[in-house]
Amino acid sequence: MKENLHPALRGVTLKQLRAFAAVIRTGTVAGAADVLAVTSPAVSQQLRQLEEGLGVPLAERTAGGMRATAAGQEVLGALGRIEAALADCMGAIDALRGMQGGRVVVGAISTAKYFVPRALAAFMRSQPGVDIRLLVGNRSDIIGALRDLEIDIAVMGRTPEDFPVVRAVIGPHPHVLIAPPDHPLAGAGRISLSALAGETILLREAGSGTRELLRTLLAGAGLDPGMGMEMGSNETIKQAVMAGMGVALLSAHTVAAELADGRLVALDLPGLPVLRQWYVVRSREKRLLPPAQALWDHLAAHGAAFLPEVRLGPAGSLTPPDAAASREAPRLAPAARGVAMP
Repeated sequence: MKENLHPALRGVTLKQLRAFAAVIRTGTVAGAADVLAVTSPAVSQQLRQLEEGLGVPLAERTAGGMRATAAGQEVLGALGRIEAALADCMGAIDALRGMQGGRVVVGAISTAKYFVPRALAAFMRSQPGVDIRLLVGNRSDIIGALRDLEIDIAVMGRTPEDFPVVRAVIGPHPHVLIAPPDHPLAGAGRISLSALAGETILLREAGSGTRELLRTLLAGAGLDPGMGMEMGSNETIKQAVMAGMGVALLSAHTVAAELADGRLVALDLPGLPVLRQWYVVRSREKRLLPPAQALWDHLAAHGAAFLPEVRLGPAGSLTPPDAAASREAPRLAPAARGVAMP
């Protein structure tokens, strides 16, 4: 309804918005023209009309190519939401036509890559007509995609707090403090948190779930996890710990194999393992179409079956069930020793 539009938006077209987005994405007008299969003058005209209509510059030329201004970034964000709404609309229309299949875009934090692909594969076997796209990234990337409605659902541990979401529990998510097997604390039995005072602690980036968990865990001992060494991925941290560079708090689901074959050990400290939950999450503004709703239901009902199974072994170590079966070790569950985090 044009009567409800801001006057500056009444002349804005989807063609103009897409031309602008293509310029920023490719860095040049010529590159945008190639992507859109039109001429460069046509792209320039669309960009000029858009900027004149809005009354602000949206792009600026830099040595690295065309870059969005602050106003341009706002326009790109709005276009992303428009494209998502249009995709939802067409999905709903296809469903009303009785078409089979559909597309679901799933986001997963990097730690979830140890079980999400198996859960998705099982869903795809039962729903072969559904096209699934999986995006794996750090927590801030996935939260940004949720907020901007670029993904339908996400799998993560700590859910967003700065915008409304709907979530459902998938299953337990234990965290352990790992060290190399020859570490002086490895065979010391139960140790206090203060024993970590002289240790180099390897950390994920600021804002990551494991870093916040570690901060909470060590706060009672007056220790600051910021004293550690920051690394960009769980895999890098695992390799660094095995090389003897320090100790780290990681999801038990990321290190189950290394604990089982003795390349890593889990230190026995008060409050460990820390027990959290895995969630499937969507923005409250996101309307799930039938394929996405079916995947949501699958993850909420059956996702726990795809979590790497770990058992509580001697001295607090975690081992997969096959390696621990002969020792009759109890299954790690929320009732096991440890602390539950919100």
